[in-house]
Amino acid sequence: MRLNEYLTNRLKEVFTEGKWIVGTNFKEQIFDLNWKDAIHKVEDFNTIADLTFHIHYFIAGVAKVLEGGSLDIKDKFSFDSPPINSEQDWRNLVQTFCSDSEKFIRLVENMTDEKLKDSFVDEKYGTYYRNIDVMIEHTYYHLGQIILIKKRIIKEKLNK
Repeated sequence: MRLNEYLTNRLKEVFTEGKWIVGTNFKEQIFDLNWKDAIHKVEDFNTIADLTFHIHYFIAGVAKVLEGGSLDIKDKFSFDSPPINSEQDWRNLVQTFCSDSEKFIRLVENMTDEKLKDSFVDEKYGTYYRNIDVMIEHTYYHLGQIILIKKRIIKEKLNK
């Protein structure tokens, strides 16, 4: 299997289609969620909306590089999400996340093994392969948080 095929399958698994690793995927967890639950604060955890913005921030930033652009994202801005004040605000974020995830998957699918082994922007950042692989692991980390936050929200509703 080529590297791009391997990464594409893993990206689909975590972003849009998978159920094999954690029984769900990011899209499935956010797609039918309402905006009030998306912004519901559980203790001092990030909200689901914040986590969705955070992961999308990296998808969009790395996609720009894959398209030949510059690397303009910075970790310190990755939680600077605009407020979600309505169902439409939330639907817009979900739609943007889903469409940009699909675009990102297509970009990786079209990469050559040689390109995946090249340095990502600067040698200090490692290879394209490593950066995409880290994005997958990072997304699973936050997907796990979303699953737990949703369970807490459901429990809070039941206890009211």
